[in-house]
Amino acid sequence: MKFFYADSLDLVDPVFDFIAEKSRNPKRVPQRDDVYAHELMNGERPYDGLLVSKALFRVGGGSVATGKYSQAQRKRFEREGAPRFLRFPKSGRADSTRYPIMGDCGAFAYRNEPEPPFDIDELIDFYEDGQFSTGISLDHVVLAYDPALDREDPAQGSLPGLTSKHASTRAEAMRRQQLSLENADEFRRKSLARGVEFEPIGAAHGWSPESYRHAIRELVRMGYDYIALGGLVPRKSREIDEILRAVRTESLGHARLHLLGVVRPELFDLMRDSGVASFDSSSPIWQAFKDARDNYYSSSSEGHYTAVRIPQVDKGLPMRRIREGRIGQADAIAAEAGALGALRNYGTGDLGLDELLAALRRYDELLGDGRKTKTPWDRMERTLRDRPWADCPCPICREIGIEVILFRGANRNRRRGFHNLWWTQRVLETWRENNEA
Repeated sequence: MKFFYADSLDLVDPVFDFIAEKSRNPKRVPQRDDVYAHELMNGERPYDGLLVSKALFRVGGGSVATGKYSQAQRKRFEREGAPRFLRFPKSGRADSTRYPIMGDCGAFAYRNEPEPPFDIDELIDFYEDGQFSTGISLDHVVLAYDPALDREDPAQGSLPGLTSKHASTRAEAMRRQQLSLENADEFRRKSLARGVEFEPIGAAHGWSPESYRHAIRELVRMGYDYIALGGLVPRKSREIDEILRAVRTESLGHARLHLLGVVRPELFDLMRDSGVASFDSSSPIWQAFKDARDNYYSSSSEGHYTAVRIPQVDKGLPMRRIREGRIGQADAIAAEAGALGALRNYGTGDLGLDELLAALRRYDELLGDGRKTKTPWDRMERTLRDRPWADCPCPICREIGIEVILFRGANRNRRRGFHNLWWTQRVLETWRENNEA
């Protein structure tokens, strides 16, 4: 199985000065001078491949007002292609075996719209111009997940006895599944007729294990031998387990599977036994700074670690407090500096844990109430006590030490996300060594 990272222009400044909080490159141009995780890791691959969604390139309209890419970046991506733009590999020459790049629609971004915002020909052009290794058919996420909506034949109409709300939910779920299947059929036929160089992947959606099985059956009948299961991101591991056990009766011996948007190490054995060849996720990055608890991945028996919060005094809550006149700017700067200095002295062993916690609390108490969530002191204390960065062999932790655990600004938060990617890939590689020899 291969792990694909769903990239969203997640770059960092390779010469960022963590003490001065600025780049050491006065002429820095982010897309040109900043680097991706696979570049910063310097040979230690943090993933097997990359996935790029067309929704990142969208401009205007609907639930996504603007994509992630600027107009200049979109034009350069179209002109250069994904391998060169992403510098994956460094040479920029497409290598679908060692450096696979998968394309998809990014259907979750337009999930609240009645139809996908682009057509099949436009999607094929995107994959072709981008020199993708593989491309997923035009799909639409089924929003509901409720096995109670099933009947023997999921292609039939509504069940007798369903409430009007359930009947409406089922009808919309069936419409979206059927739309995705019809698009997959047309996508494959047009791709083959055009002689595309990327491998077409059919997208399967459903609202239950049985409806996913129906979608897989239909895609296999169309001729697909690589199928992506979508809509799994909000599903619990138990539900994904049930879906995989249901669909493998249709896929094994006929098609490889890709899981869109999920990485679940606890399901690796089942994934292998169900014919899963690949999966993708962006959660290792976003959990580094969006999750309230699990910011730093670890194999600790007590689970992942929480990052240490020291808000930047010139942004967010500290700046609002200063502008409101509730705290003095000089006091805030001094408290912030004291917390940062204490953290670094703790990192070098020149300060004890109790002294560090006291400095962190002084800054926290100065800011007062107003946070969206309370400071997780117990979990932060566990992080600092265990010092997980000190024993981590990943390139990020070796290079920046305790800075990786500091929740503060994109250059630290994304580097912590890079550590999470590296950790995920190492877990997969260890599993492969133990189970696929």
